[in-house]
Amino acid sequence: MDDKKNDDYVVRMPESGGYASEEKEPFTTKASSRRTHNVPPPALVQSVSRLDNNPPLSVVAYCLSSISMTVVNKYVVSGTFWNLNFFYLTVQAVVCITAITASRQLGLIRNLAPFDPDKAKKWFPISLLLVGMIYTSTKALLFLSVPVYTIFKNLTIIVIAYGEVLWFGGSVTPLALLSFGLMVLSSVVAAWADIQSAIAGDFGSTDSSTAMSTLNAGYAWMGLNVLCTASYVLGMRKVIKKMNFKDWDTMYYNNLLTIPVLLVCSGLTEDWSGANFSKNFPEASRNRMIFGMIYSGLAAIFISYCSAWCIRVTSSTTYSMVGALNKLPIAISGLVFFSAPVTVGSVSAIFIGFVSGIVYAWSRVRQSVASKDSLSLPTTRPTMSASSQSSRDAANS
Repeated sequence: MDDKKNDDYVVRMPESGGYASEEKEPFTTKASSRRTHNVPPPALVQSVSRLDNNPPLSVVAYCLSSISMTVVNKYVVSGTFWNLNFFYLTVQAVVCITAITASRQLGLIRNLAPFDPDKAKKWFPISLLLVGMIYTSTKALLFLSVPVYTIFKNLTIIVIAYGEVLWFGGSVTPLALLSFGLMVLSSVVAAWADIQSAIAGDFGSTDSSTAMSTLNAGYAWMGLNVLCTASYVLGMRKVIKKMNFKDWDTMYYNNLLTIPVLLVCSGLTEDWSGANFSKNFPEASRNRMIFGMIYSGLAAIFISYCSAWCIRVTSSTTYSMVGALNKLPIAISGLVFFSAPVTVGSVSAIFIGFVSGIVYAWSRVRQSVASKDSLSLPTTRPTMSASSQSSRDAANS
């Protein structure tokens, strides 16, 4: 509520006159006791403040939210008969919007501006790019293992970097070029290891041609995802400066505007019959899948909040390094939870991809320091909202 509506229900007592001292005292005592009762204990306030300003806790929270999002997405789309990707993404968006709206009503989110139709029209093309990004992402996860998916995601960084060179006057340093070479090498090694595993029958299929066709489909969707993700990030960077969006505005408009698009796509391309839903949600795992779908919508909010929290209590340098280091546990989670083949090639690809992420993050840190030290031209990057930074990080992780 706004302040004016609150003022309508406030009874202001006169400072002096109108009441005798002995009549005023009992009321003051009761009011004071009520106010004292509503104030949290100092010890609780200090404990919450210590947690809120704890850098290691913010890093762990960001890593766990990011890892859990990838693992849950892989779990949901890994069903034998799964074919409801658009429906799944619709549920994610609805859960996210519901949580944001409820948090706003409860006062947990205070910097979310009211819905503006003009801003929605300008942002709608970006939301379409987001639909392409998240749909191709789930399709790639359907056909590829989590480690391979994570490794190939690094290629998005290369496309975005050269897109910034073309459209925003960015630059690529020699150290960044080294990291790009390592990213490409890790992807080649990962693909080679996957092909060898498919031929050896490590994916549970005795027919190597079937396994190879699955991998080829995964690589095709992964290539489309790299292009869609780069288009989304670059397009968002171009438009967001004109929109003056705050921390939660980007997430709110993204999810709200994608709901009708996803619903239409699901209705036109997916089978909503009872028989098909029974195949996609088998009774043995139905409750877990529904819980995973709901959690994945909430996880998007967790990632955004934890990203902003990590940046606030640490630094952008630490945040960049955490994003690079986080790729290792995400890849390992695929080996642990989904029994991806563990071979010399797959482990080598994960390690090379991990090193490439660290080298890239270090190159960005050095580039940022150099731009700050330069006094000739204002070369600092435009400020982005925390949700935009987290969206970009999620796209690159």
